[in-house]
Amino acid sequence: MEPLASSMRPGTLGEFIGQEHLVGMGKPIRIAIERQHLFSFIFWGPPGVGKTTLAKIYANALHAEFYELSAVSAGKDDIKRVIAHHLPPGEAGKPKILFLDEIHRFNKAQQDFLLPYVEAGELTLIGATTENPSFEIIPALLSRCRVFVLNELADSEMESIIARTKIKVPKIAQDWLVRMANGDARQAITMLENAQKLYGNITIDTLKDTLQSKYIRYDKKGEEHYNTISAFIKSMRASQPDAALYYLARMINAGEDPKFIARRMVIFASEDVGLANPTALVVANEVFRAVETIGYPECAINLAHGVAYLCAQKKDRRAYDGLMTAMADAKEHGNLPVPLKIRNAPAKLMKNLGYGKGYEKYTKEDLLPDEIKGKKYLK
Repeated sequence: MEPLASSMRPGTLGEFIGQEHLVGMGKPIRIAIERQHLFSFIFWGPPGVGKTTLAKIYANALHAEFYELSAVSAGKDDIKRVIAHHLPPGEAGKPKILFLDEIHRFNKAQQDFLLPYVEAGELTLIGATTENPSFEIIPALLSRCRVFVLNELADSEMESIIARTKIKVPKIAQDWLVRMANGDARQAITMLENAQKLYGNITIDTLKDTLQSKYIRYDKKGEEHYNTISAFIKSMRASQPDAALYYLARMINAGEDPKFIARRMVIFASEDVGLANPTALVVANEVFRAVETIGYPECAINLAHGVAYLCAQKKDRRAYDGLMTAMADAKEHGNLPVPLKIRNAPAKLMKNLGYGKGYEKYTKEDLLPDEIKGKKYLK
């Protein structure tokens, strides 16, 4: 049976809720549809805010053949099949639009493969991503696509979408659901549908029970996402490789972006291993690079290698703790005057005012501003 979130998907701009900066009167997506303007673009925004829906509305309005792939599982062969697909007689002139969900999951080689087809106009590409395209999309492909940013849905927009489900929801439960979904319409609709199927009525308690049930998937913006990454980091911090590998496996099985995991490992290498072994940062960066280059499924091995290594290292958080304390002081005290002897003196006037006077390269004198002299950040 088709999920409710799919069956109630809007088919026209008139039915679409949210993203007024893109679909309102005189806004770019509406203008493109009105003028039948065919071009490649990327939707960048959080989950459940209308990226797929808007792509389908655009393709339908331009009478295009719509192909939908997910970069999590698709590869070069899938793109070849789209290119080679022959439309029935009478439809041969229809443009082909490829909607590539989670386009950031395509590695550089896969994006390079896609590029010439976009350049030649054999495909019009609509990418969807939750990650910053500037970091995740190769420059050559990005330069041929316009980027549109989608925002989290406002509470009022979420309420309108919930009303469209035709499921009776008490106001107190609706308010809880809107807060819980955090602008993700798909998550809200799925929770409602499952709560109704499992319990027959909608209350805060049945919604909470549904959230904990197996019917709610691991979602990149959901609570389980944050619980799992938290457990992963804390297991590495406690030098428990078995636990860390288990939580890594859960994220991999759920389709978590491997670059997200690798980024957290790079942060961990400085925050937790730190001065105990500075080489950990080098290793973590190489893991990130390997993940970026190779992609799933093989990059899971690189992640596991890095996790086992980081777990085995001694931990030293002094650099991180010192930075946090220094940042608190900088916030509390504002821009305290820098001692004259270590100020830059590019002009004669500054030298005459004492800038740089008495500076010694290897001095042991405290160089902190007068108000906080003697503070120790790296302990």
